[in-house]
Amino acid sequence: MIRTILIDDEPLARDIVKYYLTDHPEIEIVAECCDGFEGLKAISLHKPDLIFLDIQMPKISGFEMLELVEDKPAVIFTTAFDEYAIKAFEVNAVDYLLKPIDKGRFDTAIKKLPSRLNQTENTEAVLDAAALSPAQNNRVVVKKDGVIKIIPTGDINYLEADDDYVKLSTADGSFYKNKTMAYFEQTLDSSQFIRIHRSYIINLAQVTKIELKEKDSYVVLLKSDIWLPVSKTGYVKLKAALGL
Repeated sequence: MIRTILIDDEPLARDIVKYYLTDHPEIEIVAECCDGFEGLKAISLHKPDLIFLDIQMPKISGFEMLELVEDKPAVIFTTAFDEYAIKAFEVNAVDYLLKPIDKGRFDTAIKKLPSRLNQTENTEAVLDAAALSPAQNNRVVVKKDGVIKIIPTGDINYLEADDDYVKLSTADGSFYKNKTMAYFEQTLDSSQFIRIHRSYIINLAQVTKIELKEKDSYVVLLKSDIWLPVSKTGYVKLKAALGL
């Protein structure tokens, strides 16, 4: 049996998937969820093989929820999302169903399941591609001590590389995201965030002072009284961004 969870804020959409699944007795529905918070709890509890996941949901999106799942199941997106994201699904071989969901298209997606189960690298590629959409890059969703926090990007003072994670420093403390510095450099607003060093990206609104530390070596002071190193390349980018 393939254990699955339906995660969608529209009851009718869940009902349609349930009805279509009656023709696929090899798939067992173990839970239904109406938002991403419920989805995270259900995935942690049931450890499903597959989830049917809506993208545009209240509170947190399907993409944001999926980023917080450690052991990702196979995913079939159920969505009315933009063409950009759909292209990402096609390129990275993660299936999707456009609403209103067609029965024939649904059955085709189910037939693909045997080759898709446990292929989480495809899901990661979709998440990275989807993050480039403007709808996804104005906040960061993190989980700390079991609590989900939504951080507007404007609240981030700076980001720091920390092994396999990136530390986000805010007025409310530090939070960790299992992403790379290159990912954030690509997805954050380049008019607001500048990578000043291989280990640091700063919010330009936080800059109060730039000083020469030694020959060809600079440091920058942020409003939070934190001094950060600036590489030669970072100094050039920082000066340009500040109009110096």
